[in-house]
Amino acid sequence: MTARTTRAVRLAFPLARDVVTAVALEHGACIRPVQLRKTSLDTDEVEQVMVPCGTTLASVCPSCAERNRVLRAAQCREGWHLEAEPTASPGPSDDYQKMLCGKLADLCAEQDRAQAAGADTVELDDLIEVIEEELGNTGVRGHPDPSRGSAGIGRNHARRHRSTRRRQDAPELPGRKMNPWTLGRVYPGPNGKLYRPSMFITLTCPSYGPVEDDGTPYHPDTYDYASAAHDAIHFAALFDRFVQNLRRFVGLDVQYFAVIEPQRRLAPHVHIAIRGTISRTELRKVLAATYHQVWWPATSDVLYDGNHLPVWHDASRRYVDPLTGEFLATWDEALDAIGEHDEPRHVVRFGAKFDAQGVLAGSRDASRCIGYLTKYLVKQLGECHEPGSDAQRGHVARMVAALEYEPCSPSCANWLRYGISPKNPRPGLVPGACRGKAHRPEYLGYAGRRVLVSRKWSGKTLSDHRGDRQAWLLDTLGLSATEDNGHYVWERVTPADHDYLPATRRLILVVADRMRWKHALDEARRRARLAANSQPSGVRHEHGHALRAGHSDAHPGRVVPVAQYHRAARPQTRRPQRHPVPEGRRAASFPRTGGRPVVQAYPAARTAAHRARARQSFGNAVAASRPGGAAQVADRVASRTGEQP
Repeated sequence: MTARTTRAVRLAFPLARDVVTAVALEHGACIRPVQLRKTSLDTDEVEQVMVPCGTTLASVCPSCAERNRVLRAAQCREGWHLEAEPTASPGPSDDYQKMLCGKLADLCAEQDRAQAAGADTVELDDLIEVIEEELGNTGVRGHPDPSRGSAGIGRNHARRHRSTRRRQDAPELPGRKMNPWTLGRVYPGPNGKLYRPSMFITLTCPSYGPVEDDGTPYHPDTYDYASAAHDAIHFAALFDRFVQNLRRFVGLDVQYFAVIEPQRRLAPHVHIAIRGTISRTELRKVLAATYHQVWWPATSDVLYDGNHLPVWHDASRRYVDPLTGEFLATWDEALDAIGEHDEPRHVVRFGAKFDAQGVLAGSRDASRCIGYLTKYLVKQLGECHEPGSDAQRGHVARMVAALEYEPCSPSCANWLRYGISPKNPRPGLVPGACRGKAHRPEYLGYAGRRVLVSRKWSGKTLSDHRGDRQAWLLDTLGLSATEDNGHYVWERVTPADHDYLPATRRLILVVADRMRWKHALDEARRRARLAANSQPSGVRHEHGHALRAGHSDAHPGRVVPVAQYHRAARPQTRRPQRHPVPEGRRAASFPRTGGRPVVQAYPAARTAAHRARARQSFGNAVAASRPGGAAQVADRVASRTGEQP
């Protein structure tokens, strides 16, 4: 018979779902799995499959967010210090593709003649669409004629041009002849060894006012929150302009892996891993000459606010004034009203201060920089620096208030506040209630992508890197990805379906599957260690796998530097210990033998006696060095041992 407990005691007991969630997190399993129904078309067998949610935020699912962070780190590591060009030239076309392209040319010419004669071209349009689809199925990238079909919608109108003349307050930036190289420069060392270093660069926004150590402004009333909001919204365009200017100035196809993060003052800054080296003088010139002009209509006059807002007119699909019924200016009309001598609405620039560091492949700095790049990828921009004081919370509130009515894009609803109909208008738009991410507190004005990767960084997409990890796992477990040739239908199970499983049941299935394959992976690694230890020769790393330069079985996609290979191949010798090891010290502080630490344990009394004898010997040596000290030491020893000097 169990003892009676009170309600307060029972409420303190852990919930079953919390316990299952804790176990799932302990094993690295997804805590928000998606249930899919797998139906075999051959046997009509139905199987319930749990797939990870795949989120990138630790606040939603820590396990999936950590896997995505590790995947980004692998992508950064693989493309940072390449020794060969990562991209391959497109292959030649085959005869079938050439035949389809010739047939497409004949149909397009016949279509032009039919349109000029005013004839019906419906049949020709269908044939052209079929051939274009077949070309895509054969592996042809791109569109043969972008001005036709769905790919050319909106491309036939006249494009609006702005003057490309540089501003008078920006220095000239001469360009060089472009080379298609993406690799960095090789530097010879004093010992004849060749090095190909890369760079880690940090760029920030300009100052909007003095701030304290916690990022809050000294004088909030004079802090330029409007410019901070403008720069945050257009920061991605400024970074694109910086990359363009950098490539034109150095004459190389510079490759980068960049991550956007907020500073404590809530202004965005970018960390960039660049392949190759660029001098600080060149970087300073490029930063001084880089700017982005925002040619948007002016927003200095507020025309509609509060209850006095434009209304939607269904017949014309436009917004009108609620009192006069006049149409608001369209987005194209507002842009056409900007004259040649008018100034841009805002000019975005980088700050004068920047940081640039050289990084060698396989060094400790490279791992540190990669960890720094991917540190905050599991958090939203607004969650990177949690406000811990009233001043910080007030700073965040003022920044969000500055972004509330700031237009974030041509289709933003805030344009109605200034008498301009946004681009592609629709009913229900209200100023101050735009659904864009830039207005949310968790984004702090920056609505672009957090990770910016150039096309030739590693020669692979993120899906390719994920496929490499999956291929390594299947190869380690001895499985084949193509051994099941059945035909299946995949459907997502919704709460309204009869076979929908509760959340705790889904978590239990995920934990069981995770434990099963982790056990299989550990067993495969154990067999690999036994096989490696049975080999008579060869270099092995700390996990027991065979190690060779340029390859790593323990880390898929990770290249072992040649220097690390030679360090592993060098025989390890143990230096003799002159003093006993004190009890309780860490094993990592002492020499290693065969990859395992050597720890010598001594009783505490013996260790204390040893320290006392060492102190006494040192005192005797000091005393003997003084005038007449030798006789005093001899008398002290005789009195302690009972012998005559």
